[in-house]
This record gives sequence, C-alpha cells and structure tokens, in this order.
Amino acid sequence: MTDLNCTACQVLIHGYLDKELDPTTTAKVAGHLAECAECTRLHDQARLLTVSVKRHAPYYSAPASLTASVFAPVVPRTSTVERWRNWFAPAFSAAALALALVLYVATPGSEQPLMDEAVSSHVRSLMGEHLNDVVSSDRHTVKPWFTGKLDFSPPVLDYSAQGFPLLGGRLDYLQHQTTAALSYGRAKHIINVFILPTPDADKPQQAQSIRGFNVVSWQTNHMRYVLVSDVEKGELQTLSHLLQNAP
Repeated sequence: MTDLNCTACQVLIHGYLDKELDPTTTAKVAGHLAECAECTRLHDQARLLTVSVKRHAPYYSAPASLTASVFAPVVPRTSTVERWRNWFAPAFSAAALALALVLYVATPGSEQPLMDEAVSSHVRSLMGEHLNDVVSSDRHTVKPWFTGKLDFSPPVLDYSAQGFPLLGGRLDYLQHQTTAALSYGRAKHIINVFILPTPDADKPQQAQSIRGFNVVSWQTNHMRYVLVSDVEKGELQTLSHLLQNAP
C-alpha cells in the first residue's frame, strides 16, 4: 500500500487530473489509485466531468459593442506611440503564438479519455473477481461467448506458443460503448485487450504510459484496440504486433 490515505488522495485528485502536482506527489496519488477502488471511482467521475464540460459547455461571442469598446484607441496616435507600437507588435505576436502552442499541447487529445478509461478498467479488473466472464484458453469457447452480446465480432486468438496465453474474456464499457475485453497472461502479469468499433480511419500504433501502466493502441478496419498492462512496453508491443498481423 502507498503512504497516502483516501482523504489526502481525494483532496489531491483535481490537482492530479490537472497535472499540477510535483512528481513525488503524482507518483503517490497514482499508486493509491492503483490500489483503491473508491478513489479510482471518484477520480473517474472528476475526469469525465472535466471532459464533458470541455465538450459541451456553451461558448458565447462578445457583443460587437463590447469588442469595439475594448479595442477602441484611448490615446491619440502620435509618432512616438506609433514607433512603440511598431516595435512591440512582433514581440506580442510571438508571445501570442507561444501561448497558443502551449495551450494546444496542454489540451488532451480526443483519444486520451478513452486511454484513461481503459487504464481504470484494467485496474478494476485486477482488484476484484471480475477479470473474465468466460474463463478459457480455447478461442473456440471465448469467441462464441460474445455472440449476441455485442454488435460486432471481436477477433479472439490464443498466443500461448509465443508466451501470451489467452485467459478469457468479458464485457466492458468504454466511451459509452459496450466493449470486448480479452485477458492474456505474461508470466505473472495480466494484459487487458480492449476492442471496440469506431467510425474513424485507421491510425498507426501509439504507445504511452498512464498512471504507471503501459498502453498501446491503434485503429484498423474500423476497429479500435487498446492494450493495458504493467508488463514492459516492449512485451506489450510484441503482443500488439501479433494481434495486428493475425490472419
């Protein structure tokens, strides 16, 4: 267990979401979230609220009269003022461009909420007894189990020979969609493979680390794949290549 209790963690959750905490505190919060279901639930609620506000909060244009008054000149334009204006204009433009770039980089991409949800689901699956709804290493048992439960057919393959045995599958829920979740083993580690349909075009493989877990994702043939585990990134990418090159 981490040395951070629930009360302290819940106070720090919003700072953690906004990336305002120092590295040591960030690591403590991430460790506590990996072990505490209640704090993880509160974290997910706060994150979803933030995402929802960004997506759906109304924006209003300023009235023309207000815009005119703000930008109206307050002093006569003299030659000295004009010279100062010409001198500082490039500097102000550069500063505005830098600020826009910072805001662009700091704004989470459209994929990030899905990755965060997948990590949270991975953690929850390890904390209780709901890693699998169907427990089997036989793909001919696991794949038919999804029939009638999903409006798509997830690919189910066993890679025991490559060191990634199939453990089973379950239904999950990501981004307001019912999702197929397959579990694979790697030594003593668990790998969750989330599969859900998407209308978006193909996207190449991307790898990142979220709350101490490695995440690999890609899109192909209108299917989105997200792999989450605490195994080494290279091992997770090995399984992802197997899945991508499956017949």
